[in-house]
Amino acid sequence: MDRLPGKVAIVTGASAGIGRVTAKLFASEGAGVVVGARRRGELDALVAEIEAAGGKAAAVAGDVREEAYHQALVATAIERWGKLDIAFNNAGTLGEAGPSDGVSAAGFSDALAVNLTAAFLGAKHQAPAIIAAGGGSIIFTSTFVGYSFAFSGVAAYAASKAGLIGLTQALAAEYGPRNLRVNAVLPGAVDTDMYRDMNDTPDKQAFVTGLHALKRVATPDEVARAVLFLASDEASFITGTASLVDGGASITRT
Repeated sequence: MDRLPGKVAIVTGASAGIGRVTAKLFASEGAGVVVGARRRGELDALVAEIEAAGGKAAAVAGDVREEAYHQALVATAIERWGKLDIAFNNAGTLGEAGPSDGVSAAGFSDALAVNLTAAFLGAKHQAPAIIAAGGGSIIFTSTFVGYSFAFSGVAAYAASKAGLIGLTQALAAEYGPRNLRVNAVLPGAVDTDMYRDMNDTPDKQAFVTGLHALKRVATPDEVARAVLFLASDEASFITGTASLVDGGASITRT
């Protein structure tokens, strides 16, 4: 417990997958963690698990598409621990998939709302609190899809996640003079419930595995550790980056 001692963090999309593992990792490294997602039951179970291990956590359930929810997350961090140092805006959705000419305007807009607009709204309210605490780190979860690799049938997902990289760079330039670093992690395939639902046959799993130079998919912990690095003082001179954590998917096509 020595990489985030005394720090306070927000993690969205914390009920499962990368977000859940990252929240536990932050807490194990000494941070108080406000965990956010829509599913209250899963958040309460996560808080109980963190506290049973000696960590500190609080849960706020809600919808990241709503600006008031981000205000509530920040307010909880300040009310509970007096400040905010770190925010991991991780909530996301695959959205409406399939041929682009069949994707509805509402489906496209919803992917943008969850993956991109929600990240902006989070940072909008997180940044002033982090700056007031003396500076810190905001991290977004993007993806290698739409950045260094393209698939058909995921236009809304790719566009929204690529937009996060532009947001990362713009906010890094804006907030750098005030000691607030902003970065994005770009995972490849990660062994989460979403991944298993999408790749429910051996053939699909073999195809996805083969996209990566390491010939396997990541564990959530492997991505969480990259996030921990960017959140920590070890990354004190790193801002505005799109950090690939993709097992080499960006360098291979076979």
